[in-house]
Amino acid sequence: MPSITRDGLLARLRNWFPEREFFMRSQGQVRFIRISSRVQIAAAGIVAALLLVWMLALAWVLVSQLLASSERDALLKREAAVASAESRVAKYRGGIGDVAQDLERRQDYIEKMVESHVGALPADLPKGTVSDSSAEADKTVKKISMELPEAAGLARIEARQLALIERLTRYADARSAQAETAIRRVGLNPALIASADRRAMGGPLIRVATGFGGTDDPRMARFGASLERMSAMEQGLARIPNTLPARLEYISSGFGYRADPFDGSAAFHAGLDFRGPIGAPIHAAAAGTVSFTGVRQGYGNCVEISHGNGLMTRYAHMSRIGARLGEKVDAGAVIGQIGSTGRSTGPHLHFEVRINDRPVNPRPFLESNRDVFQEARAGRPDGSRG
Repeated sequence: MPSITRDGLLARLRNWFPEREFFMRSQGQVRFIRISSRVQIAAAGIVAALLLVWMLALAWVLVSQLLASSERDALLKREAAVASAESRVAKYRGGIGDVAQDLERRQDYIEKMVESHVGALPADLPKGTVSDSSAEADKTVKKISMELPEAAGLARIEARQLALIERLTRYADARSAQAETAIRRVGLNPALIASADRRAMGGPLIRVATGFGGTDDPRMARFGASLERMSAMEQGLARIPNTLPARLEYISSGFGYRADPFDGSAAFHAGLDFRGPIGAPIHAAAAGTVSFTGVRQGYGNCVEISHGNGLMTRYAHMSRIGARLGEKVDAGAVIGQIGSTGRSTGPHLHFEVRINDRPVNPRPFLESNRDVFQEARAGRPDGSRG
């Protein structure tokens, strides 16, 4: 395609706008007006420029209107969204009060259930076992009440919940301490009792999340640990023989060295002898599993109960065995009747406590129950019998 030069372009424009002549009559005279090609081209350029400016202005007006309409629509949508959000917030704010009332009723129910099953929590619970957040909780309630009044009810319920959890934690710690004292009183190690409960355990790991975002609230974790220790200590204590196996009418022979009742020689007596009539009931001294029933040399008809942690009790010279091998029994359950089978000079119960098959004095175990020897102490100033 041949290029167009400036002169060629002017030549074409002159062809489009040839020189023109016009005449006009004025005062009886005819005058000729000549309009050159250059003037025509300049006039056409001016008209085209004005037309272009008008078209651009019109386009700008149209674009402005479109933009304004779009912005107006967006503004209307935002206003509608804000109005909707405000209505939802207002609704939720109104609903928070109802939620707070429901939670408060539930909290009342929880506290009443705890009191009905546990009893009123003592006012003198130990303070050092768990932090006391009551003062900090009061500050939090006041701050939330000022900055977010509609959530004040929830803040108060949270404060009550934390206070209850902390009191229950102290209560569990106090019961654990009592059980540990009783366990130590009979010469056992509470740590061994607690660790024994972790044997033969397993299952899938299912973590408990008690905090925001799946975290573990340390106060809840502390509460769970206190309950677990209390359960271990009290279950261990329940397996310690502290229930009288027969009526405390007369202990005919104590634990330790004595003169043998048959030949009078020095001998070791591995338990306590409870004298009683034939057929009198014999009771399990603690909860456990019957690990032996039958005849043992020297013991006659015999029942043995395993209580865990290496603890075992033996009941001998029975006239009748009333327990089955493998049977689970509770403290105080009747497991047989007093008799005089085996190496015996008369009807009585021979009662032993063994730790890892080593005989230990049963008296401290029985005395760990304060009521066991109350009758004996009432009988004589020194509490002895025979």
